Order: sequence, then structure tokens, then C-alpha cells
Amino acid sequence: MKTDSIFYRLFQEFPRIFFELIGNSLETANTYKFSSIEIKQTAFRIDGVFLPTQTDKNPVYFVEVQFQQDLEIYSRLLSEIFLYLRQNKPKNDWRAVVLYPTRNLDVKDIKHYHEFFASQRVNRIYLDELGEAASLPIGIATIKLVIEDEDTAIAQARELINRTRLETNSELQQQQLLQLIETILIYKFPRISREEIEAMFGLSDIKQTRVYQEAFQEGERKERLRMIPLLLRLGLTVEQVAQELGLSLEEVRQAVQEQSP
Repeated sequence: MKTDSIFYRLFQEFPRIFFELIGNSLETANTYKFSSIEIKQTAFRIDGVFLPTQTDKNPVYFVEVQFQQDLEIYSRLLSEIFLYLRQNKPKNDWRAVVLYPTRNLDVKDIKHYHEFFASQRVNRIYLDELGEAASLPIGIATIKLVIEDEDTAIAQARELINRTRLETNSELQQQQLLQLIETILIYKFPRISREEIEAMFGLSDIKQTRVYQEAFQEGERKERLRMIPLLLRLGLTVEQVAQELGLSLEEVRQAVQEQSP
């Protein structure tokens, strides 16, 4: 799994983490929907966009996860944003956030765009400068797990698993966080099998509990519901989508109605 895919999955399931990163209140996350947007008639696709769902006062947030050096990062990002604005003409203002694992990957050449940075319309966040994981909210600490070296990641993952069990009240969110931590560990330790990782971190025992199983089933259902718009865009009928995802027609129709802008 690509590193940026982990982050986009995290923002999809835990939008509050993004708003924690940029210093907004957790309640703000409830007024946004995370999505990816294809810009028509171009080769551009914006993978991370937080679209406000309740008010015209909240800005659209464009998110770019950058784990390798890209000399054209800012020209490309701003081109995508302005094409989106031209095609969609949103009433909302906009902001952009670029996430780097370390400041060293930032090309820093912003001479053509410095006004956007000076006004804080575009912000950069360096994950290795966020502070010690133990002092961070659990979501941000999970983000930092991605950039830790292997020895540090093992100890930090064990601490995160314990914190997830102790600090997360929602069983569904607990299950989602544990799955995400497991996914990051599989990404960081490709030579170790999933079964070995589960045994190493005690995840296999957690997964056998009734509460985890129920939360896992609910998580799977939410993931199927999230796939509905994509399958419809690919040309499947409502009936075909229901059959493909193992959902009832009523569930598909209701999801379409709820996810419509």
C-alpha cells in the first residue's frame, strides 16, 4: 500500500485527525465530507478534499500527502485547485494543506506562490516536528507511526494499541484504529506476515472478542456503503451495485440519497 493511501484512508475514517492537525476544533470535522475529485477533461485528480456539508462559511480544504521530493508540487497542486474552482464555482473559500514526513522533502521554491503561503491559504505540516507521540492525541500519534523507524515503531505501536483500548469509547472507532495500526505495521514490516504481526502485538486476541467482531462487521458495512458512488460512476445499475456489495436495494437507494450533495 502506498503511504499516501494510508493517509487518505485515515482521513476518510477519522476526519477529526485532519482538523486536529491544522488546529481546528474536533466539532468542525462533523461538518465536512472527505472525498477525491476528478477534474474533468484533464489528467488531474485531487485525492484529498474536505468538502463542507452544512454551511457556505467553512472553507474547502485540499490535502496533499507528499512523501517524495517533487519539484513541481506547488505548481501542480495550485493548478489542480484553480481548475477545480473554475469548473465547480464553489461558494466557499478554500485552503490547502501539504503533509510532509520531514522538512527535507519540501522543495521550498515558492517564489511564484509566496502570497499563498504568507496569507496561510496554503500551509505545510512536517510530521516529524509534531512532538513526542505520547503527548499527542491518539489520531495524530497514529499518523506519526508511519514515519518512525522499525525499532521505534514496534514500541510505539504497542503503546498506541493500549491507548486505543483505553481511550477510545466508540467500539467502531476502536476497531477502525486497530485495523489502521495493523495496516501501517504491515506496510512497515513487509517481511512479516499479517498473522505474525497480530501475534506480536496481541491483535489476534483482540480480534476474537465479540465486541471487536461486531464492530468489524459494522466497519465492513460502512466500507461497502462508501463504494456505492464509485460503482455507480462506473456504470453499474442500482440493482447491480446491490448484488455486487451484498446490500439490499433499499440500503443502496438510501445511501445514494444520503451521499448526494
